[in-house]
Formats: sequence, C-alpha cells, structure tokens
Amino acid sequence: MIYIFKTDEENRLQTNQEMEKGCWVHLVKPTEAEIQSVIDETGVLPEFVRAALDDEERARIETDEGQTLIVVDTPFREPGADAGVLSTIPVAMIILPKLLLTVCLYENTVLDDFVKGRVRNVETSFKTRTILQMLYRNANRFMYHLRQISKQSREVEEALHLSTENKELIQMMSLQKSLIYFSTALKSNEVVLEKMMRHEQVKNYPEDAEILEDVIIENKQAIEMTDIYSNLLTGTMDAFASIISNNLNIVMRFLAAVTIVISVPTMLASFYGMNIRFMPFTDSPYSFLVIVLIALSLGVAAAFWLKRRRMF
Repeated sequence: MIYIFKTDEENRLQTNQEMEKGCWVHLVKPTEAEIQSVIDETGVLPEFVRAALDDEERARIETDEGQTLIVVDTPFREPGADAGVLSTIPVAMIILPKLLLTVCLYENTVLDDFVKGRVRNVETSFKTRTILQMLYRNANRFMYHLRQISKQSREVEEALHLSTENKELIQMMSLQKSLIYFSTALKSNEVVLEKMMRHEQVKNYPEDAEILEDVIIENKQAIEMTDIYSNLLTGTMDAFASIISNNLNIVMRFLAAVTIVISVPTMLASFYGMNIRFMPFTDSPYSFLVIVLIALSLGVAAAFWLKRRRMF
C-alpha cells in the first residue's frame, strides 16, 4: 500500500495524489508492482526500499548516491500473539533529494501516529527533522510498552502468590522474551543515533541536533528501564522457582514422615498376621485389643519423634 502525505500552509498533514517535492511517501507491505512504481518515480535505490522488508534486517545508517537510508527497530505485536508477547521489526526511513520515503513490512503504530495527525509541528518538507520526530516517537513507544510490561509483570507476580502454576511462569517467560528483544533493538538503535550526530544534515541545523540529543536521551532511558525490568523479572522468576522447589521438598518430607508413622504399626500387625505359634498374647482373649493399643502407641511414639526432628 502506498500513502502520500504533505503538510499544508497550516502545518496539517494532508493526503496527496502525486509524489512531488516536499511530500512524504509511506509504503506498508508493498507489492513488487508498488515497489517498482516508487523506484521509477523517485529514483530511490532498490536495495534501500527492500531493506525494511526483511524481518532480520539490522539497524543501520547508510549513504549512497545522495540518498540516506536509516533503518531502526520498532516495537511490534504479531497478530494473534498474547498481550505480553512483543517483538521488533525494522523500519526504513530514506532521505531523497526531493522527498522523504518510509517503508515498513506491517502497519506500524509509530508511523500511524503521524498518519492520524497525533504528532504536532510536522513539516514534510523538512525531511531530516521529520525523521528525528519519528525517531523520538519510536523511543517513546518503547517506553510505553516497557511500562505495560512492568504492569503485566506485577499482575503475574500477584497471581503467583496465590497459585504457583505453570501458566503464570510461562507468562513471565514471555515478558522476559519481549525484554530481550527490546534490549537488543534499543542498543542497535543507539548505535544508529550516535552515527546520526556526525551526519552533515544534522550538524548544519542546531534545532535538529537538539532534537536528536533528546532522542538519544530517551533511547538511553529506555535501555536502562529494559535492563532494570529484565533483572527484576529474572530475580522474580528465580525466587518463585526456588519457592516451588521448596514447597515440593516440604510435601515430600511430609509424605515420608506419614509413611514412617504408618509403617511402624503396620509392621507389628504383620508379625501377628503370620501363622506362627508362641507369639506374645496369642492365647489371651484380649490379644486383639492389646495388639491394637501397642500398634497405636508405637505410631504415636514415631509421630512424636518425627515431630521433634521437625519432619513435619
């Protein structure tokens, strides 16, 4: 799908029919025909357009033939995935001599904010500044999802206090997986942002350099939050794993103690169950009662001894 936008005189983002100078062309999961159409009309390098169509494309910045390619990772929730499972996908931002081009394999919440007019003071004719605003929005989106992950981890932790089942542990593993994706993506984005600080198009405009510094600060904060949440989640998972293991040991110890208590009177009863003469009390009319009392006494004595030994 091809979208074309351009800001009017009142800095409002409007749809445009043609790829003219100062506009923003946005490609979402484009077909080969759409890709070729954009290449023919804008003269963009084919490898730059296809950079974001690979899920495994790394974050980078590259300049060739007067065109600048910036690839960064952005948060993404796959269709049908659980609420806590997040990953990242690459987004390509290409600065051309006449216009700005963005390419994404899926609908992207960061760029959708611009499309839907949620971001103010956007001027598509200032290509570098628009990209910096997108990068800042992208860092904010990471922060938003990190706060959501923190909230979900607290809810799962509270559920684990009541029920130590596999379901909650699997949810925590999913959150941990998302944090790993975020940490890798944010550190890759940081390298790209640091390289942009040395870019001529940023150096020539102090306002752009100031925005980029804010983006770097926001990205660093997201990295720190990711590390903190990851360490907390790892510690919580280890603690609950130890609790579950300890609970299992307590149950096994209790069952072993019960087995010992039952086995003592059972052993005495089994002796009298044998068809052997000359056992004590065999000729007494009260033999059954005496044997039962002795067996119960031995069981109580065994239980008392185990209690003293803190077996249960």
